[in-house]
Amino acid sequence: MSRKIVLATGNKGKVAELSQLLSPLKINIIPQSEFDVPEVAETGTTFVENAIIKARHAAKITGLPAIADDSGLAVDALGGAPGVYSARYAGSNASDSDNIDKLLHSLNDIEPARRQARFLCVLVYMRSADDPTPIICQGEWHGEITHERCGESGFGYDPVFWVEQKQCTSAQLSKEQKNALSHRGQALQQLLVKLSTDLD
Repeated sequence: MSRKIVLATGNKGKVAELSQLLSPLKINIIPQSEFDVPEVAETGTTFVENAIIKARHAAKITGLPAIADDSGLAVDALGGAPGVYSARYAGSNASDSDNIDKLLHSLNDIEPARRQARFLCVLVYMRSADDPTPIICQGEWHGEITHERCGESGFGYDPVFWVEQKQCTSAQLSKEQKNALSHRGQALQQLLVKLSTDLD
């Protein structure tokens, strides 16, 4: 019998990635949208704070354990921006394309040697809304920002995130390649290890 865990996101890309990566644990990942869980204000100033806010909110409303992810892009030349505001960098209703446009515009005059960036991911697992010791896992993926979009896969900033090791953007990687390298993949591998002992 598979356990049910609510995933505190409405982002279809994240639901697909997390479900695939957690499949070895026979966990049934259900997006919070299936429970009509409303979005919660991400008032934290760090990825950890926002992930805990989202996980607690989903667990409280559904009564199920919850996994929340807060992730984003930090660009060195922009002082770490867009950071926790990655999803709404170009405004509260911004599309991925809007956010990429703003990012490329912000980096317009930045030479290639200074376009380093990191994708960061924090995953939080809360057994209940009142869980005093949530499991927290973090991953980082280093790359640089290209001058133009390339690739059709992935979501978010993937089309402009250059992966040196593969000589292509994140949006040109297969799902398997991305999961093996990415910030979310790294955090998930940590979560798999911790959950496998926690769920015994």
